[in-house]
Amino acid sequence: MNSAGKLPKNNGISWRGNSGLQDGSDATDVKGGLVGGYYDAGDNTKFHFPMSFAMTMLSWSVIEYEHKFRAIGEYDHMKDLIKWGTDYLLLTFNSSATKIDKIYSQVGGSQNGSKTPDDHYCWQRPEDMDYARKTQTANSGPDLAGEMAAALASASIVFRDNTAYSKKLVKGAETLFKFARDFGKRTSYCRGNPFIEPFYNSSGYFDEYMWGAAWLYYATGNNTYFSLATNPGLSKNSKAFYMIPDLSVLSWDNKLPAAMLLLTRIRMFLSPGYPYEDMLKSYHNVTGLTMCSYLQTFNVFNWTRGGLIQLNHGQGQPLQYVANAAFLTSLYVDYMNATGVPGMTCGPRFITLNDLRKFAISQVLSHHSYLN
Repeated sequence: MNSAGKLPKNNGISWRGNSGLQDGSDATDVKGGLVGGYYDAGDNTKFHFPMSFAMTMLSWSVIEYEHKFRAIGEYDHMKDLIKWGTDYLLLTFNSSATKIDKIYSQVGGSQNGSKTPDDHYCWQRPEDMDYARKTQTANSGPDLAGEMAAALASASIVFRDNTAYSKKLVKGAETLFKFARDFGKRTSYCRGNPFIEPFYNSSGYFDEYMWGAAWLYYATGNNTYFSLATNPGLSKNSKAFYMIPDLSVLSWDNKLPAAMLLLTRIRMFLSPGYPYEDMLKSYHNVTGLTMCSYLQTFNVFNWTRGGLIQLNHGQGQPLQYVANAAFLTSLYVDYMNATGVPGMTCGPRFITLNDLRKFAISQVLSHHSYLN
């Protein structure tokens, strides 16, 4: 991952050095600035919305597959990657408070067509940046705050062996989620911001409510979060049951399929019953239909001749969606296998666990071929 800030001695990339050490110098209330975190893709911007999503997904993978990361000697490395991100996210708001009125939503950036030095006009190593990098502020943002809450809550589970840090992450997550749920702050974090909206525009925030609430329930056991995640109004506003193909595609913008799988996990392993069963059963059903939609035989999405599912309709940057779908499918297979479920039905057809796992493996292999 493309780390920013003062790199640790165990940084494994010899040709990378310290960078962005003046980031956040215009955020005068943050001691030491906003140094650290991760740069986005091929430029030097730090977009906090997708960065938070990346941390949530990394934490989920470690929670589910800790034994596998340990087996290949990567467990500590994964925790280091997550902590590099969560340490930074804790700087972007007043994490010691119980109520906040703003979040720093981005560092650096560019406006389309800019001719002045910025992160797009100057394509260069982050170590060589010598232009001013503006900090963006969100005074509302249920989408950003909801995703950040998910990131910190999920990471708190990863770091339960570090009680003080885990509690700090939970406190930050709850503060962020309170900000996200503030009825007076329900405008998207990027609305009207030319430095963010053209690049990471959020299409809604009810999926982040479901996603953030689910992770906070896992992190705290507080039924208030579980009740929110299974509230019928939330599923209605997020269009969770509309069976729109695009809403079955997990991305930094759409958390619905992941949130519903995370809640399905609760039903499969804990079966909490009334008053949650009806909504959990619906989430479970939609999760199954999402898995069906990924299979080529049902012709929901187009496929390349090489066998790569086109979850973004053949547009650019397809691999992130493919990797996410393979991850969700693998998790669902493992959940069913662990609970003794041999497969699922897609209409009149019975789909075995092996059928689903073959899809996930095929996409990883196609992913590799695409890169080569």
